[in-house]
Amino acid sequence: MANKKIVLMVGGTELTFEPNTTAYNKFINEMAMDNKVSPAHNYLMRIVAAESKESLTTILELPGAALQLATKVNEIFAPVLEISVKN
Repeated sequence: MANKKIVLMVGGTELTFEPNTTAYNKFINEMAMDNKVSPAHNYLMRIVAAESKESLTTILELPGAALQLATKVNEIFAPVLEISVKN
C-alpha cells in the first residue's frame, strides 16, 4: 500500500499519521504477549506527521491511548481481508 495519510480526531485534537509497510511490520514484530504498550507507542511516534508530534506526545500520556490509537490506525491501514476456503 502506498503511503497514506490517516487523520484522526482525538478529544478535539487532530492527529495525522503516515503509516507504511516497514513501520507496520516492525510494530508487529516487536509485539510480544507481555509487551504491547511500548511497541504501540514507538510505532505511533515513527508514523506521526511532524505537525502532530507534540499533540501525540501529550495524548500518549493517557492510559491505554497508545493501543487504542495504534488499533484505529491499523484498522484503516491494514484492513482485515475476507478469506474463505474453497474445496
